[in-house]
Amino acid sequence: MIAFFIKQQDKLLEALFRHLEIVGLVLLISIILAFLLTILILPRKSLSNIVIQIFNIIYSIPSLALFAILIPFLGIGMKTAVFVLVLYNQYILIRSNVEALNSVDASVLEAAQGMGMSRWQILWKIRIPLAVPRMMGGIHLAVISTIGITTIAATINAGGLGKILFDGLRTMNIYKILWGTIFSAGIALAADFILRLVEALLRRWLTPNEQNEAGLH
Repeated sequence: MIAFFIKQQDKLLEALFRHLEIVGLVLLISIILAFLLTILILPRKSLSNIVIQIFNIIYSIPSLALFAILIPFLGIGMKTAVFVLVLYNQYILIRSNVEALNSVDASVLEAAQGMGMSRWQILWKIRIPLAVPRMMGGIHLAVISTIGITTIAATINAGGLGKILFDGLRTMNIYKILWGTIFSAGIALAADFILRLVEALLRRWLTPNEQNEAGLH
């Protein structure tokens, strides 16, 4: 197995870096887009519910089917993979963002209003900082989901570790299957560890702020 890695390390590492490239690009676009959409729909609960339900329907479509639907419009390759993965992440992220922002203690918001803060000041100075730890939960889920679904994107020639796995399955090459699995699992485990660490640090850092904001009233 080590000998296979040494012999094929260029291809294996190329697939690994391609996988990371897709995941990184998808998450960057997804997080920014979801945040902007959340800010736009947050003031109206009915609109928030409609948008979340639309993305819920999209999220329920199997990835292979959604890839197939979009190929005539976007072609095969990385562009289609990124587009589909960004769509999937919107349901996870927007729902998480909306729930987190709406979970902020109403008494804290009332105290902020009583101090003369505007709706936007309350959003940026109170709601978002207090909601960040819960919003991180949605980002965490989106990262793990993206890492997994990116593997399937190899079926439309997007590259990544899925190419190694599917080549291994097609040719019954156990070494390709094992290395593809090891790299995929390794990325997911590393991402999970880093995100848990970030979440813990954010909670510790924001706890004093939460206490201060709660003390407004």
